[in-house]
Amino acid sequence: MFKKILIANRGEIAVRIIRACKEWGIPTVAVHSDVDRESMHVRMADESVCIGSHQPANSYLNIPALMSAIELTNADAVHPGYGFLSENANFARILEENKINFIGASSKHIEMMGDKIQAKRIAKENGLPVIEGSEGGVKDISEAKELCKKIGFPVLIKASGGGGGKGMKIVYKEEEFESLFSTAKSEAQKYFGNDEVYIEKFFQNPRHIEVQILAGKNRAVHLHERDCSVQRRHQKLIEETPSPVLNDEIRKDLFERTVKMVAKIGYMGAGTVEFIYEDGKFYFLEMNTRVQVEHPVTEMVTGIDIIKEQIWIAFSGETALKQSDINPRGHAIECRINAEDASKNFQPSPGIITMCHQPSGFRTRVDGAIFQGYKVTPYYDSMVCKLICHGRNRTEAIQRMNRSLDEFVIEGITTTIPLHKKLLNHKKFINSDFNVSWLDKDSIV
Repeated sequence: MFKKILIANRGEIAVRIIRACKEWGIPTVAVHSDVDRESMHVRMADESVCIGSHQPANSYLNIPALMSAIELTNADAVHPGYGFLSENANFARILEENKINFIGASSKHIEMMGDKIQAKRIAKENGLPVIEGSEGGVKDISEAKELCKKIGFPVLIKASGGGGGKGMKIVYKEEEFESLFSTAKSEAQKYFGNDEVYIEKFFQNPRHIEVQILAGKNRAVHLHERDCSVQRRHQKLIEETPSPVLNDEIRKDLFERTVKMVAKIGYMGAGTVEFIYEDGKFYFLEMNTRVQVEHPVTEMVTGIDIIKEQIWIAFSGETALKQSDINPRGHAIECRINAEDASKNFQPSPGIITMCHQPSGFRTRVDGAIFQGYKVTPYYDSMVCKLICHGRNRTEAIQRMNRSLDEFVIEGITTTIPLHKKLLNHKKFINSDFNVSWLDKDSIV
């Protein structure tokens, strides 16, 4: 097994990885910025190294500083978590060249699936249905307009190298297109250093369904699906499994095609293949070559520790799991708790947590890195923790989540806990009568 793992991340995912490493008996190294010196992941790791100032570019995105930390601590493996450098092909390549194990996809597969246009082509070539749209990047405005007339409005303009809603614009009318096309290209250049965009048909009432996979040289398996349709401006708020809208026939087709594609391209590690689902049909959206924020709901229903499996695959090249080993039970829901004021257009709420009481009890889990006295800074993502509840069925999972949200006390900052209480008790959520645009169209706050 690996002798020492450096976690190239912070916050709750760094804590989550350290816990998995402790169960494997592997020493860990935490890296941190100057403002994260007293953070939970630093306290929990066996060693820690300051890699720069609070700006991500100077610390968590600073490859030379990370390589120095690896050399200083003699770590032989790196786990990137999610975000930051987790899908950075250059970082993975540098580690490969220096014989340091990257606990994630190969640089080849990160590059392959990180380009949304190439990923779409690969998915299509390997039997996954794709959304109607441009075959590649569209640079010429007249060509783009002709394509839009062909597929019909509304259309979605998306950054080729993007994600998280950046460089993404919905165009409902032809007269809006030119202005939004220009804006999308500018955003793509700003956030991803690449102004290439592509165009797809926009679905107005879709669900967002994703399939969790684990793959080694010997086989690829799926860990069933997650439904991530409760979103605000393309950012997920609540995730659950199984999806309330899929039937067994659709699931079987979805899983078989997904596993076939993943195996065909020789992918290794944990990954998630995301789909748009509408009117009984699913369409490939993208593939994330890393662990997802919402991985705990899958762990709750399958009993499989995805992080530990990632580590094992990176070490051995194989997955010990067979598809027959994966038998999900019950229903799980995750609420992302953010330091934001939902009543003020989700304004960030940094500050010191003066009181912190986390819920516990039967089939209740909190993944986080907060504690009383913890300082939430304005420099990073606003998510402070995740609350995950499991029940025998969806109704019980909702009831347990409501009970747990009532128990959760975080004072000193404003959080999205009150919003989650509203969502969990909303008729549309209870009846699963919603889609990805629900919160952008309805006034819930």
